[in-house]
Amino acid sequence: MTIQTNTSNHYLHLNLYSGVLFGLGLVAFFDEVVFHQLLHWHHFYDKSTTSVGLVSDGLFHAFSWFATIASLFLFANLRRKKALYLKRWFGGLLLGAGIFQLYDGTVQHKWFKLHQIRYNVDPLPYDLTWNITATVMTLIGIILLFKTRNRSGQIE
Repeated sequence: MTIQTNTSNHYLHLNLYSGVLFGLGLVAFFDEVVFHQLLHWHHFYDKSTTSVGLVSDGLFHAFSWFATIASLFLFANLRRKKALYLKRWFGGLLLGAGIFQLYDGTVQHKWFKLHQIRYNVDPLPYDLTWNITATVMTLIGIILLFKTRNRSGQIE
């Protein structure tokens, strides 16, 4: 549902922030559930014992949950104030998801070496898939945000 009654920059920013937080929370939640819990490929922090890895997963899961809940409070507020702009919100979602995944794939996996996507296999196909997907999400998010920026007080 797109409601376009309030076009102030304040609400444009809130749509962006809500989408970014939801994207961060969504991708972090997906990573935690699929790769950490279901597939058992890695933990958030793999440089210690399994117990430490599980605690790090719990903290990571809490982060994703709080980001998601905060984004939904912002989303509900935007709907209530009839200032929700879904195209911009989805742009923020893709930007948040893409940036988080790109950060995870480059900083955490390669620079800090906190964990890899998967162990005991050639990581290159996994790294390429992870980072190319992140880049595509980020670029689509940027394009959507660019298309919905404020021009003379008008939302397109």
